[in-house]
Parts: sequence; structure tokens; C-alpha cells
Amino acid sequence: MHAYGSQAMSTSLLRVLMRRPGASLKAAKAAEWHYGPTFDAERAIAQHAHFADLVAQSGAEILWLEDEGDGMADAMFTHDPSLMTDQGAVILRMGKRLRLGEPDLHAKVYEDAGIPILGRITAPGSVEGGDCVWVDDKTLAVGRGVRTNQAGIEQLSAILAPLGVTVLGYDLPLWLGEEACLHLMSVISPLTETMALVHAPLMPAAFYLLLKERGYTLIHAPEADFAASNGLNLNVLPTAPGKVLMVDGFPATKAAMEAHGCTVTTFEADALCIACEGGPTCLTRPVLRRAL
Repeated sequence: MHAYGSQAMSTSLLRVLMRRPGASLKAAKAAEWHYGPTFDAERAIAQHAHFADLVAQSGAEILWLEDEGDGMADAMFTHDPSLMTDQGAVILRMGKRLRLGEPDLHAKVYEDAGIPILGRITAPGSVEGGDCVWVDDKTLAVGRGVRTNQAGIEQLSAILAPLGVTVLGYDLPLWLGEEACLHLMSVISPLTETMALVHAPLMPAAFYLLLKERGYTLIHAPEADFAASNGLNLNVLPTAPGKVLMVDGFPATKAAMEAHGCTVTTFEADALCIACEGGPTCLTRPVLRRAL
């Protein structure tokens, strides 16, 4: 069996690419990177280590991308610079200027691991992984906003067409402005193949209706939690169908998932996820997911 392949969001996570934060995060200037008041590099590094332990305990093998002081503080958010398919990886192009060097880091990891690279998004196109949601194994929804543009969506569609994958683009609202980050995955986290946690007020209406048409159960996360966390309550990582990791501190969101049969494990992440605007999904690039 291949040691790569994923065209799903919630099947069992067997292999994942992560980056251990270190020197680059310690040197990061909070204002430059748009990090919030609870940012503390040392605490963030400790919180990331605990999160990585939870990922490993779920049974996933971690491919490590080390922080050797390259200055790319956001590179710990490995979900964004690449996309995995059943046939290999697509190297994306970041919409945030400070992150433009990250896709090359992913390309090297994949090459070293013997994982094929199917294609690459090039200028003027931009696509970030946080804007990509597998609705099913042949349908990829992509959010068009401040980080992903139409040129990028068209390139991605051409790369995935030989795999029989249809790419559907949906416009995202501006929300908190150009500097903040609203990805498509800021408003939806799939929990099983037909159930997702959502923040409906910011969802593209056509995308919401598509999910309903496809038979999805949509769990509406408490709006107070979304506001208090800048959307990080919604950013949860399935390690298997209905088994998720989430940021601590939002018990109403946790209870909403548990009411639908999910098993939820929380971890402290105020200095990491809340401050740096990226949750457990953002911290992971699934390399291999399979239905077991």
C-alpha cells in the first residue's frame, strides 16, 4: 500500500506532515505575523509538543519538518502549503507574502519521502490548503478570498482533472479584513464523511446548500464561541471518523459535537492556536488517510 494518499477530511489519519516550531517562532515579531496578545513562543512550543503527542497517540505517523531558523514562523501551519491526493501531492502557492517560501519546504519533504508531485500552483495563482475541503473523494470545494484566487483555482482544477476530481470555487466574505485570515476551513470542519461542524453566518450560501443536498448533517457551532476564539473553536482535527482534537476552552462547542456522537479530546492552545490564528487542522498536513 502507498504511504500517501488522501481525498477525504475525516477518515483515519495514518500519516501526517508537521513542523516542530523553534528558532523561527522565538524570533517572530507578533505585530509582523499578526499574532495576538496571548502569544508566547516558549509556551506555544510546549503546547505544540503536547498536541503532537496527541496526534501520535491516535496512531498517526508524523513526518517531521524541522524549524532550523529559516524565519518562517507560520510554517508550523503545515496544512496550507500543499494538498495531498490519492496519486500524490500538489504544491500550492501562498496568498500571504511572509509564507511564500513554505511550499518549497513541502516539496523537498515529499521528494525525500518518495511521494510524487502532481503539479504546482504558480504566480499569479494562489491557493492555500485551508481553503480546500474534500466534499467527497471526487469533489473539492475551494474558497476564493484573500488567500486563494481565481487563477489558482483554475490551475488546481487543471491539475486534478486527470484524477476525475471536480473543483468548485466559492466566494468568501472579507470578514475581519485583508490581514486576518478567513479560509473556507474557518467556517467548516468535517467530522465524518457526512457530518461537519459549521459557522453558518460566514459560509458561502451555495456551499452550505451543496452540503445539505449531499446529505450532510451540519452542526452549528455556538456563535459566542466563534466570536471569543476568532473561529478557532471550529478548527478541529479528525483523527478518525467522529474522533477529534480541539482547542481547550470552548465547552459548548465540544458539547455540540458530543451530542452527535463524537469523541472530543482538548488541548491547551492559547499561546499557540488562539494567538497565532491557526488550529489543530492548520498544524497538520494529512499525507495518508484511509477508511479502516
